[in-house]
Amino acid sequence: MDTPGAEPAGSYRWIAKAPWFGGFSGIEMSDDGMSMLALSDRSILVSAKLRREDGRVSGAEVTSANWVRSSKNKPLLGRAGDSEGLAVAPDGGHYISFEGVHRLARYADPESRSEVLPRPNAFKHLAGNGSFEPLAIDDQGRLYTMPESSRAVDGTIPVYRWDGKRWSTPFKLPPRGDYLPVGADFGPDGRLYVLERATGALGFRSRLRRWTVSDTAATQEETILDTRAGTHENLEGVSIWRDAKGKLRATMISDDNFVFFLRTEIVEYTLPE
Repeated sequence: MDTPGAEPAGSYRWIAKAPWFGGFSGIEMSDDGMSMLALSDRSILVSAKLRREDGRVSGAEVTSANWVRSSKNKPLLGRAGDSEGLAVAPDGGHYISFEGVHRLARYADPESRSEVLPRPNAFKHLAGNGSFEPLAIDDQGRLYTMPESSRAVDGTIPVYRWDGKRWSTPFKLPPRGDYLPVGADFGPDGRLYVLERATGALGFRSRLRRWTVSDTAATQEETILDTRAGTHENLEGVSIWRDAKGKLRATMISDDNFVFFLRTEIVEYTLPE
């Protein structure tokens, strides 16, 4: 399918010689698009400075790499360290969602121990490898997450919201085709963007949908990106920001699954208003 609305703004293959490098499933861009946080699904949080030429990413320099830590201040390993979603809070701290052991945690800084959020009963019944990949935070500091493959009884995608005191399910999103949600972000326009992925014999397909969100509903659904198979690698993380020209831009990062035939790719598109 052709891209509906979004325009390609560059693709960069990121390479770093480090044993921990790869598996990126979350990304958060700085307001000026010149630095980023990237989260590996093996609990490594990486800071990097970007180089750009004519607005396109032309380089990425790692400035720090830290193990994501447990509530006991130990590096997370194995199933407990299956970190997927990343969201930066207004106070500068950040949140991470985990898929192996279904939970969300807050971190004051990249080197701090985790503060695990309460886990409602609904989390106990999620699929073992199909829970919290997307994670986003709105301008009120409320967290939104959704399971990758687990569904509500009616087949919709349940969206869970943490308001700082309790969890709720303010709305559900309609699935479309064989895509699964793998990343999310609130853009500077206030809309919720969800990155979705589908797999097949010809490679990965990526789709980006967005909604206008109220306290109890997600409306005005739009599909603004839908790529052909093999256009990009396994895109899993997304960050929405405005570039120097004031255009909305989506920056996405791929998970290479630590296999030689996949690449770590930073992909950007400018988006329609």
